[in-house]
Amino acid sequence: MYRISELAEQVGLSRSTLLYYEKLGLIAGKRLDNGYRSYSERDLQRLKLLQQLQAGGLTLKECQACLEAKVDRELLLNRMHQLEEEIAHKQQSRDLLAAMLGESELTAWHQSLEQAAPDAHLDWLMKQGFDEKQALRLKWLSKDMNTHEQYMADFNTIFESLDRWGPGLEAETIKAFNLLPTVPQTILEIGCGQGIATTVLANQSDAVITAVDNHEDALSRLRERVDEAGVEGKVITQCASMTDLPFADASFEVIWAEGCAYIMGVNNALKQWRRLLKSGGVLVLSDLVWHSDNPSAQRQAFWNKEYPDMTTVEERIKQAQAAGYQVLESFTLSDEAWQAYFLPLQKRVNELKESMAESQAIKDIQAELDIYHQGFEQFGYQVFILQNR
Repeated sequence: MYRISELAEQVGLSRSTLLYYEKLGLIAGKRLDNGYRSYSERDLQRLKLLQQLQAGGLTLKECQACLEAKVDRELLLNRMHQLEEEIAHKQQSRDLLAAMLGESELTAWHQSLEQAAPDAHLDWLMKQGFDEKQALRLKWLSKDMNTHEQYMADFNTIFESLDRWGPGLEAETIKAFNLLPTVPQTILEIGCGQGIATTVLANQSDAVITAVDNHEDALSRLRERVDEAGVEGKVITQCASMTDLPFADASFEVIWAEGCAYIMGVNNALKQWRRLLKSGGVLVLSDLVWHSDNPSAQRQAFWNKEYPDMTTVEERIKQAQAAGYQVLESFTLSDEAWQAYFLPLQKRVNELKESMAESQAIKDIQAELDIYHQGFEQFGYQVFILQNR
């Protein structure tokens, strides 16, 4: 026989818990002549069985039902499924914490956050110590803050000898320029890169071109290219972020942005850049869009991962109109414009595959090239000529 204090010590429960269990009928103490409660070996073993059932995740009420009647298999199955869901959730939590500590990759988490809350994602990355340029590159390129530095080093190694960092042709730039309603005197080129389009624009007009990029090495190559073309007097370079352009309102007749607006979000770019245009000024913007309502599963899965904001031409036009623009023209970049980009890139990747076999940057770029090799009937770059109303 056990006094309540002895029973409590045996099972590791408090006196008040045992009194509550007795009230529920789980144990049955007997009042002795001296006023103390006394409990039997049966009570002790019943409590130990109760604790084993609780260890299976059952509630106290469910445990009592199991003690007093035949086990309800459906109840146990339901509880097991709930526990499996809880375990899976906790494993996800554990995996995320481990990834944030650098024990595994964070790619999937960055991608899901980018889809759910892109602006908050950027702000959070900057709070982790990345400057805006690094944070933007992390969002769109490395997608893992733990390996970002090595990824970008490999990425730069791949692209450093390539002129084009995106699809395009000089003929396509000239085509877009010829669709402008008037010949401009002031042009702001955003995301100018190494200046291929810059020199084309300089040769097409006498406009003063302010070329902006946040990559100083690219601007250095742009200045070399401008000197080689003999148009240095027409071009001013500015190292700045496209999200915080240091220019007064209504400063430019034309804003030129080939294949770069996705970095800050096309809809954001449409709204934020408009203030820099004069009344009646024109924004020339190109963006990756779907040309099919039913793209293949492989292409859809790839671009949902790489560019979750990708949409149709019609949707981009609606966004432009809602932001205050009139759509003057729109056309699709040719397959040749893609080939001018991805064929030299494939050659470069092939040169580096052996020496950089473990590089995630090489693997990611090759995965993208594999999509390009399938053809461009389902997606492509669309050029939009948009006039500020």
